Amino acid sequence: MNTLLLAQDPTLADFGRDPWWLVLIKIVFAFVFGLLATLLGVWFERRVVGYMQVRPGPNQVGPFGLLQTLADGLKMAFKEDILPKSADKVVYFFAPVISVVCAVTALSVVPFGPMVSIFGHRTPLQVTDVPVAVLVLLACSSLAVYGIVLGGWASGSTYPLLGGLRSSAQMISYEVAMGLSIVAVFMTAGTMSTSGIVAAQGDATRLTIAGVEIPAPGWYAILLLPSFIIFFIATVGETNRAPFDLPEAESELVAGFMTEYSSLKFALFMLSEYVAMVTMSAVTTTLFLGGWRAPWPITLWGDANTGWWPMLWFFGKVLLLVFVFVWLRGTLPRLRYDQFMRFGWKVLLPINLVWILVLAGLRSIEDWQSRDRLLATAVGAGVLLLATLLWPSRKPAPKPTPQEQADSRPYGSFPLPPLDLQVPPSPRTKRVVAEREPANIATGSDSQEV
Repeated sequence: MNTLLLAQDPTLADFGRDPWWLVLIKIVFAFVFGLLATLLGVWFERRVVGYMQVRPGPNQVGPFGLLQTLADGLKMAFKEDILPKSADKVVYFFAPVISVVCAVTALSVVPFGPMVSIFGHRTPLQVTDVPVAVLVLLACSSLAVYGIVLGGWASGSTYPLLGGLRSSAQMISYEVAMGLSIVAVFMTAGTMSTSGIVAAQGDATRLTIAGVEIPAPGWYAILLLPSFIIFFIATVGETNRAPFDLPEAESELVAGFMTEYSSLKFALFMLSEYVAMVTMSAVTTTLFLGGWRAPWPITLWGDANTGWWPMLWFFGKVLLLVFVFVWLRGTLPRLRYDQFMRFGWKVLLPINLVWILVLAGLRSIEDWQSRDRLLATAVGAGVLLLATLLWPSRKPAPKPTPQEQADSRPYGSFPLPPLDLQVPPSPRTKRVVAEREPANIATGSDSQEV
């Protein structure tokens, strides 16, 4: 990495020196980014899923249907706001606000780009950064649980309460896997600052294939492949996105924790879900995909990581991850709740713990920081993880027949219901069979049952 690129990397000392109006501009930019990404994300999801299902999707309001989401938002704003009689009015009102605030707050520590000049002031393209910025991200993700749980409880209804309980168990369970994945990141980077993690991924490594050295980015999605896979799966479960959208399962919970919400409060819950999706895509980009740094072919251009160009690479990576979210929703069916919880506690958590132990063992080796050694270990662990996830499960033993169940019961036990539970044929069916029987005998054909 040349001296010019090193000068572009912000450090903790570069924060806290901006004038108040510049800080305000950054805050407004992060907020507007979350809102615009949500509006475009809803349109993007409907168009992509429509393409997957061979239908047009929204295409009437505005060019290519771009204004359809705005029209839907205005429509929800003018709908009647219904308040259940048994609801806790204060908590019922603040629950969706908590979800939105937590999702937007996480963007404050996400770096959008390097050091730039804004109206003559040299400043990093990031609202703020602290030595424990990763913990701020985890705190925002954890507090988002309260909005959903309180919304389900404060509605005073059965289905929202069940959706809130599901959400609390689901989000807390996958929060553990997400936290352990981040442990592997700051063990390797040596810092919990988001800008420091992006800077640590700037050093390129080289892959030797068929005797030819190919430069590759030092992204933690490659060097820490198991952590990247587990972290992204956990973010899908954390944001209640399909196939992990159990808190709002329409098939059995109507709409889950959002059942009793309407008008703007319902819109806030929908907004929080899509803002959380965009925020988690930005966090994944920061921690594992090099943040605002350009991918390898673009880095051949010397000014790729300078000025305002890195914002373009950052937004491109976020858009790619949002597409994966949409792709999963349009492809995979919803899991059962027991399958979902078993997958989190019995698959992701043990693999994550073993991977962290491997990293700790590498750290005890003298040259554990060697990129080649870490890359080889990550690829091997990633292949093992994929083999574990894709390995066919053992077939369950065949169920015994009713007669075998009856024979296995001890003498003197409670009587079993009749083994033949088929409905007997109606008298009309018997009469039709009897009428057809002589005709079958005359033609020499076999008798057929009706």
